[in-house]
Amino acid sequence: MHTTVGIIGGGPSGLLLARLLHQAGIASVVLESRDRAYVEQRQRAGILEQSTVDALRTCGAGKRLDAEGLVHDGIELRFAGRGHRIDFPALTGGRRVTVYAQTEVVKDLIALQLAEGGPLHFEAEVHAVEGIDGDRPAIRYTHEGREQALTCDYVVGCDGFHGVSRHAVPGDASTTYERVYPYSWLGILADAAPDYDELIYAHSDRGFALASMRSPQVSRLYLQVPNGTDPASWSDERIWDELDHRFGRGTPLVRGPVTQKSVLPMRSSVTEPMRFGRLFLAGDAAHIVPPAGAKGLNLAAADVVVLARALAHRYATGSSDLLDAYSDTCLRRVWRAEHFSYFMTTTLHTAPDQSPFETRLQLSQLERIATSPHAAAELAENYCGLAL
Repeated sequence: MHTTVGIIGGGPSGLLLARLLHQAGIASVVLESRDRAYVEQRQRAGILEQSTVDALRTCGAGKRLDAEGLVHDGIELRFAGRGHRIDFPALTGGRRVTVYAQTEVVKDLIALQLAEGGPLHFEAEVHAVEGIDGDRPAIRYTHEGREQALTCDYVVGCDGFHGVSRHAVPGDASTTYERVYPYSWLGILADAAPDYDELIYAHSDRGFALASMRSPQVSRLYLQVPNGTDPASWSDERIWDELDHRFGRGTPLVRGPVTQKSVLPMRSSVTEPMRFGRLFLAGDAAHIVPPAGAKGLNLAAADVVVLARALAHRYATGSSDLLDAYSDTCLRRVWRAEHFSYFMTTTLHTAPDQSPFETRLQLSQLERIATSPHAAAELAENYCGLAL
């Protein structure tokens, strides 16, 4: 079988790319190693930048997003026992973010792909990507018990950091820059109606905490914990008590049954370049950010928007100029997001060996954001996302 673009990975980036290519009249096949139920239930990000929302609307995936997504005009920073609101529209010329879980984005894109798009194969395990330095690369995979090969004009790897695509690039042809952080996040989902209207980012003497949400009835909350923490070692009561202490709001959070617990290690990673021959990397296959900046899903969406435009330009004009510029174009945005995510992480978290001097520097930086419109605007612009 042959297609124009072979897409490895049926997460949000692979599905969004397939949808954008379909709109441009470019054929594609999506290969996803997991089954549909797993992909649609995989808990990940929930904050969409303005440009991500715009891309989903443009490709026809905005109906449920507009009906159920929670538009947020700011966040609250809590430190030194008090809160300060960052007003996004006032600081960015009207830009904002939307809370809409990645699981829901994926459900919407899968429904569109199956109804209107090209082939989307679940439980299709990719074993190898071959010939990426030639004119007709091939993806070798197993589907429905048979080994198969898909030849393509181009291959796009949207299969994450541990996927086949990233490892198909010869070791001497790329460089990976990494940073591993000395703490993790304990995250919970709880059937508890959030009693806050916007996300709360808290710096405290016991570590970082974040209050987010998935819907008006479901809270998503996080605590900084040591690397290697077993989520089972934290009882529900202990989690709620620690959250209340770190937020220090005076009134306790609304509590409810905890339906999910997990520990998320934190690291930064960028692989350069994001293209080798006929293989393009997108999303986590090319870069990872710590979650404090809410950039992971949004960077992945930006990658495939850039790539879809470049592929449409290639087939409309015959010119490969935009494809040739893909890696450099994306990496400028990637490194900006990496720096912002690093800033949010290191400013709000407490390192195991942190000195009182370093804590005072963090508080000074947070005070600067709270009192300077210029510092607040810098944070707001990066949080809401740069224009594509």
